[in-house]
This record gives sequence, structure tokens and C-alpha cells, in this order.
Amino acid sequence: MSWEVKPLGELCEVFTDGDWIESKDQSPEGIRLVQTGNIGEGVFKDREDKARFISKATFARLNCTEVFEGDCLVSRLPDPVGRACILPDTGKQMITGVDCSIIRFKHKVMKPEFFQYYSQSDLYLKDVAKLISGTTRDRISRKNLGTVPVPNPPLPEQERIVGKLDAAFAALAEAQAHVERNRANARELFESYLNGVFEGKGDGWVEKTIGECFRIRSGDFLPAKSMNESGPYEVYGGNGVAGKHDAYNLSGSNVVIGRVGAKCGNVRHIETPIWLTDNAFNISEFHEDFDHEFLTYLLNHLDLRSFARQAAQPVVSFSSLKDVVLRYPSSVAVQRKIAERMGELEAETEKLDTTYQQKLTELAGLKKAVLGAAFRGEL
Repeated sequence: MSWEVKPLGELCEVFTDGDWIESKDQSPEGIRLVQTGNIGEGVFKDREDKARFISKATFARLNCTEVFEGDCLVSRLPDPVGRACILPDTGKQMITGVDCSIIRFKHKVMKPEFFQYYSQSDLYLKDVAKLISGTTRDRISRKNLGTVPVPNPPLPEQERIVGKLDAAFAALAEAQAHVERNRANARELFESYLNGVFEGKGDGWVEKTIGECFRIRSGDFLPAKSMNESGPYEVYGGNGVAGKHDAYNLSGSNVVIGRVGAKCGNVRHIETPIWLTDNAFNISEFHEDFDHEFLTYLLNHLDLRSFARQAAQPVVSFSSLKDVVLRYPSSVAVQRKIAERMGELEAETEKLDTTYQQKLTELAGLKKAVLGAAFRGEL
């Protein structure tokens, strides 16, 4: 390949950083503030519901730099550092933050689309990685960003490559969408069966509140320093497995409910010895007969997290759950049969999910391979 290579900064008509905008400078409407979170790898993430603005008066007071449709914005923060996208028309006047670099290419030298594709390649990202600094958070300075080498073939060659990549990426996007649709369909099939079971009624089905069916008790306090990564017993807290421990306080077949934390209300059927902390519950006093696996599916279907109190640190308690109504077959044999079918469907769904995830990974690898070939002059 005989392409000329130039430092990024030399290809630009405008190469500067955005403006320092503090929270006190922001307004509920006005001029759109484009942030690093809006910059994806080759795509603009609008996130209109989280958009930030400044007033025209603030724009003038801070002497802000306006950015326009077609400008290229580069994030100097992770992840990854150096990712870039072309700015679309958002329907608003726009500026960008100080951690974004604004690039307006010399129109006779570089097509923005060519650079946008190049910024997604491993060649570019590796060169950027060599120039990253920062003690608490990775970043690249604009000065260093300007030294990153960028291939600069003639414009007709750039246009040819962009056309090839547009076609290849469109095909890859369709393949990815197909995989994700299949993945969603598999999950919806399981959810549909789940809803059909628990929302329907049949002979021998009863309705009782949680308080009528069982009571719960908390586990025991365990200092964080008592947990480790190699103990023989898992420690269960409010959000699930929190670590391991050298002793256990619960054994046999148990249904465990997270009590405190972001994932409180999660329900697990556990048949191995564990240490249950005081951030989780164990169903300890049954007034009705239940197959434990069936009960786990039933309680998870009810989304106990939605009954949590205290928004800052969500907590579910017996008092918040005791009046929740359970609908279930009184026959444990019927419960077990339903649980077995659900287990089969869940296993099939997880297997399909793994297969689809592998396909998505393969497509991502193919995307990188296509980019590599393009910028080695092999496309």
C-alpha cells in the first residue's frame, strides 16, 4: 500500500476542544450540549431524553464554539478513548464539552466518513492507546490526538473505500439484527409460557397471600473481611452471590430472597450449603406445601423488587410482601411438573442465548476484519 500517512491534526481545517460547561451553566432548554456519552464508535447516540442545554446568553458569555452537522467529534475519554462519530442534524444549535475534540476536515484532503471508519479500526485504536495518560482515568490530550497517524489516500480512493464499507456494514447490521430478533423471540417464548402458567386459572388452583403461605427470616451478619474468593461455601447477600466463606449457616433445599440492594427481590432455589447474610431472606416457615423450584419461578414472575421501599437503598420486607397474592396449584405434583417444563424451556433459551451471543461476537470480529482489510489496502 502506497498511501500517504499524515498526523490527524494536519488533515483538519478546525481541530479544537469543546467548551468547559459546568452544571451551573446548564439550562432546561436552548443550545444542545453534546457530551462524550453521545459519541459511540462510528455512531452518534442521541439520548434525547438525557440531553443537556445552555442558554444563548450563556453561549455568548462563555464564548462557546458552535459545532455543526458533518463535524467529527472525538471523545478523549473512555471507552474506548478516541472513539469518533460524525455529528448529525439534531434540530438544535449545538456545542460540545471540553472532553470532546472538534474536527472539521479540509474538504479537499479527507472525507469525514473515511476517518469515521478508520477510527473504528484496531490500527487507529492501538495508536491512540500508545498516547493515553491519566492517573485516575484514561484520557488522551488533544495535542497527542493530533499526532495520531491517519492514512490519507486520494479522495477518489477514500470514496471507493467508504462505499465498500457502507455496503459491508449494512449487510453486517442486517445480520446482527436478524440474530438479535431470533434471540428476543427465544426469550419471549419462555416469558409467554411463564405468563400463561401464572396468569391462567385451572382446577385445583388457589389464591392466597404470601403471609398466608409462609414467613421469612433474615440470615446472619458477616463482616466483609470474613469473605474470600476461595472458601468452600458461597455467601448470599441482597444482590446474590457476594463472595465465599469457610463456614455455612444454611443447608438443604432453600428458597432465598434478596432483601437489600439494587437487585433486592431476586429469588433463588439453592440446594447446597451457603452462608446467608442479613441482607437476604430464607423462607423458613411454610403454611402451604410448595415445590421449591416452582415457588422460585412463581416469586420471580411477581417481580418482588417492585414492592421495595426506600428508593436510595431499596429494601423488601415481610410487611411489604405479606399481602402479595400468589396463584398456584395446590398439588405439589402439578407444581413439580410445571417447574420441570419451565426448567427445560429455560435451559433451551439459555442455550440459544449463548449461541446467539457467539454469533454476535463473530459478527463483531468480522466487522474488525473488514476494517483491517480496508485500511491495509486490501478491500
